Amino acid sequence: MRTPLTTWRARTRTALAAAALTMTATLATPLAHAEGAAPPVLSDGFGLTQVAGGTEVHSDNDFTITVTTPQVAGPHRIRIFLPSGYRTDPGKRWPVAYFLHGGPGNPDDAAAAPALRSDSMITVVPDGGRKGWYADWLMQNTAEGAANWETFHLKQVVPFIDANLRTIADKDHRAVVGLSMGGFGALHYGEARPDLFGHVASLSGGIDFGMAEVRAAVLATELNVTGAWCAVSTSTPSGTGQCTGYGPTVDSDAIFGSPYPVLNADRIWKAVDPAAPANLARLAGAEVTLYTGDNDVIDHFTAIAARNVKSRMDTLGLPSRLVDYGDGSALAPGCDGGHNYGCWAAALADYVPRLQDSFGAKS
Repeated sequence: MRTPLTTWRARTRTALAAAALTMTATLATPLAHAEGAAPPVLSDGFGLTQVAGGTEVHSDNDFTITVTTPQVAGPHRIRIFLPSGYRTDPGKRWPVAYFLHGGPGNPDDAAAAPALRSDSMITVVPDGGRKGWYADWLMQNTAEGAANWETFHLKQVVPFIDANLRTIADKDHRAVVGLSMGGFGALHYGEARPDLFGHVASLSGGIDFGMAEVRAAVLATELNVTGAWCAVSTSTPSGTGQCTGYGPTVDSDAIFGSPYPVLNADRIWKAVDPAAPANLARLAGAEVTLYTGDNDVIDHFTAIAARNVKSRMDTLGLPSRLVDYGDGSALAPGCDGGHNYGCWAAALADYVPRLQDSFGAKS
């Protein structure tokens, strides 16, 4: 007879082997750099030091800086889209949306979603690592080195942006939006810091840590299991047919500790679980939107997770909006209901105008 632990381990191994929910999202083609107007001069602070020569100018309103911080090993890039009126209206302040990419992606992934280039808000795309999972890792001595991603983003990047750009620095005018791994990050950050974010959107996110399949997705990234993902993903680099990989293998407990629900060994997983009612209750007053397809082996599970979150928010009496676009046919011609930018770009095209209207109403 199988014990609950044996059953859970079997489910996790099966899901891991199949990479049923790898939560990855990578831009299909690399971005070509272009000369443009000089970006705003930003000052170091909040633990962030800009790398000399590390600024990339993509266009007049699109640039990337490179920073270092003791919180996360290595240099990391932050891409910024400014509204077209940012320079011409120097007295105006702007709402801000933080976009969290998937793994093993990078800030350039945002270029695959044109809606993020808004003339009504600033969009900030910080590096989240190939498998950072928008968390302060339990283990800091792995091959990844220091990995306090949550601290980097919430205690450094957000105040750095507010200090350097003309933002409206309150929760009513600040959003966090993410997809795949970043979908977890968006909901988790909204719950962890309800004082910062009044708008939260998760697209195809791994947002229910009570599901063995979602926990298996995290393990797949820790162990750099990419083979099965490559077989189903349409978001690998164009022409290569290969996944970029999640970087060096780390301990399977490196990020959130043991995933097994025995003797409270999985206490960190439960503490950060976005679907836990106690965490969802922290979203009271926030505008929460969930998007998911349900037409491939990955979004099949993100759909279950999204429905779980929606149901629990309903039970708590908290308003939310779930867009379950199924096979994608009702969302956009280029969406097949799968885990890819063909759907996410369309979902963001639906979401961003709504966010802009909400920002405007708050003003």
